[in-house]
Amino acid sequence: MIRSRTAAGTLAGLLAGVVFGLMMQTMTAPTPDGGRMPMMAMVARVVRSDSLAIGWLYHLFNSAVIGALFGAVLGSRIRGYGSGLGWGAAYGVLWWVLGGLILMPALLGMPPFAPLQMAPMRPVAIGSLMGHVLYGLILGGTFVGLAGAAQRFRST
Repeated sequence: MIRSRTAAGTLAGLLAGVVFGLMMQTMTAPTPDGGRMPMMAMVARVVRSDSLAIGWLYHLFNSAVIGALFGAVLGSRIRGYGSGLGWGAAYGVLWWVLGGLILMPALLGMPPFAPLQMAPMRPVAIGSLMGHVLYGLILGGTFVGLAGAAQRFRST
């Protein structure tokens, strides 16, 4: 059991980030020239790199920070696995909107919500939503175990 909600969130975020990253490694997105590229390569482009390793590092850094914020902001609201999974899923949707639909397109030179407005990108946007919800579920569930929230809930 980790006593700090922020530390528990960071570790849970990293674990969730690995799972989501593996999913993104297998997903592809259309390129302007008609080809396809792994989503993780697109993540690397956000930081002006073509390296999958840089894409992974950037993704895992974000996963850890987003997890830490989850622990710091929402950790006190989580009383057990039900609330951990619920808050985690909602948090994943929030980050899909902020990250997947607003920040990432902007950093790649596209308007906000471009993935939903461009027909070839809609399946990618839906896959991204599923990945963010999965990230949130793993984050919330793992946070409960690491922070000992389930134990606190049972003892009250």
